[in-house]
Formats: sequence, C-alpha cells, structure tokens
Amino acid sequence: MIEAAPDLRHPDHVGAASFLPKGSTVSRFSTRSFTVLVAAASIISLSACSSATPGTDAGSDTGLETLTSGKLTIATGEPAYFPWVIDDAPESGEGFEAAVAYAVADELGYAKDDVVWTRTTFEGAIAPGPKDFDLNLQQYSITEDRAQAVDFSSPYYTSTQAVITVEGSAAADITTVDGLSDVTVGVASGTTSLTVYQDQTGSDPQIFNSNEDAVLALTSGQIDALVVDLPTAFYLTGVELDGGKILGTFDDSTGGEEFGIVLAKDSPLTDAVTEAVDSLRDNGTLDEIATEWLSTSVDVPVLQ
Repeated sequence: MIEAAPDLRHPDHVGAASFLPKGSTVSRFSTRSFTVLVAAASIISLSACSSATPGTDAGSDTGLETLTSGKLTIATGEPAYFPWVIDDAPESGEGFEAAVAYAVADELGYAKDDVVWTRTTFEGAIAPGPKDFDLNLQQYSITEDRAQAVDFSSPYYTSTQAVITVEGSAAADITTVDGLSDVTVGVASGTTSLTVYQDQTGSDPQIFNSNEDAVLALTSGQIDALVVDLPTAFYLTGVELDGGKILGTFDDSTGGEEFGIVLAKDSPLTDAVTEAVDSLRDNGTLDEIATEWLSTSVDVPVLQ
C-alpha cells in the first residue's frame, strides 16, 4: 500500500517546498504543481487503505453487512453428519447442506475462498441473542416458535417421509408401497409420518408414543420397518441402528418439514439470503443438489 502523504497542515510540514532539496528555488507554479501531486498521492493512498486492512484479504465486495467485511461466516453442527456434510468437513462443499451453503454464497456474490466456517450447537444457534455467524444450516425446521428468536430464509429443503429397516428383517427387500402391506410397520403418533403413511397405503400401522419407542420396537423385532422423515432416517440408519437401511421415500412431500437457513433476528441479510434461496429453487439448483447428495450418493429410491 502506498504510504500516506504527510498532512501539509501539520506543524511538522511547512509546505510543498520543504520536500525539495535544500537551496532549491521554487516558483509559484512548481509549488502548486507539487501540491497537486501530493494531494493525488493522498487520494490513491486513502483508496488503497479503504479497500483492505493491512495484511488481510479484502474479500468479496458485495455491499452486504456481514460479521467480517468481505467474508461470509457460515455455521454448521459439531459434528456435522453425513449426508448433510461429508466427513464433517463443510469447507469441502461436499454434502447436501455444504453444497447449498456454497451455492447461496455464490448467489450473494461471495467466492468460495471468502466463506468462513464455524460451529455451533443446535439449540444455541436458535436461542435469543447475538450470533457469531451470518448464516447457519443444521436442518432447522421453520417454526413459529423459533421465528420469535431468529430469522429464517425461505425453505431450501422440504423433507419427505422414508421407510427404514435393519438388515435381515422381513422388510429388507421391499421396493414398493404395496410391499409394505406384507410386513409390520411402525410409526410415532401425532407425526406427519403417520398421516403420509395412512394416505399412501390406505392402512394403519402400529402406533407408538415416540420415535424412540418405535426404534426400540424395530431393534427388538416387534416391527419390521419404521416410517420417519428423511433427515431422521439418515441419522437413525447412519448412527443409531446396527445394519440400518433406508428402503425408500414416499413420492409426496405434503406436510413435510421445511428447512430454512437461520440468521440473527432482524438480520440485514435475511432478505438477500431468501432471494438467493428462491433463485436456486427456481433455476433447479436445489433439486440438482438434492439429487446428488440425498438420492444418488446415498441410494435412496422412491417407493413405487
């Protein structure tokens, strides 16, 4: 950066003539010309200083008000699970939410190098108060209660309902909705999963007080399969169940949980982020990302 020109009004500087070698003769024209040059250098210096902090990268110039000028700070969980983030490394851009985060950043005008990742707890991020992130993606369902404490973007994903089982069960090879009538299926009461199952199959499953009770019934062999939303299916089969398997999803997202990006309450970024998500939905990018990370990469078929 060009060093700032001396302030000619300061007592230590007596005018343009003081910059010339001792004994030099200075005409009025040359003095004024030199002053103009000094002023121009000052403008250049101020311009250079305003574009970056010394020793740092200025980042993307989007005009948006973020925690760190020129950077977009995005939070996820600790740890972040497959398939939302692959190998707990969101900076790779691999995994559904990691890919969505970078797609939104790009829509906002931020290069990948200008995205800064941080980690938060699930509950802490949606509690009232200041945030140490600009955006947060952790499969947050948009609810009225949560919206009292934080802002949400428009939904970037609407969950479908999935049927899961474990290896060796009577349901392990089912690929169709009709096939579910031949096995015992469990669902937690009062859930969207129950409504969708009844609508799709025209029958009633075994009903449990909670998903925890239904999971216990599945692992003990009391039921052959369990209906849960797809995010829960990923977690249960990937973390909780030995030999867990997703048989497929129902071809219907009616009443599904809508995931939104979390921002601080009354964030100046909320409108811009919502516009970015809407654009990605309208141009098919969100569907492409979902196909890559929630269907193809994890082999989740639609039950026919």
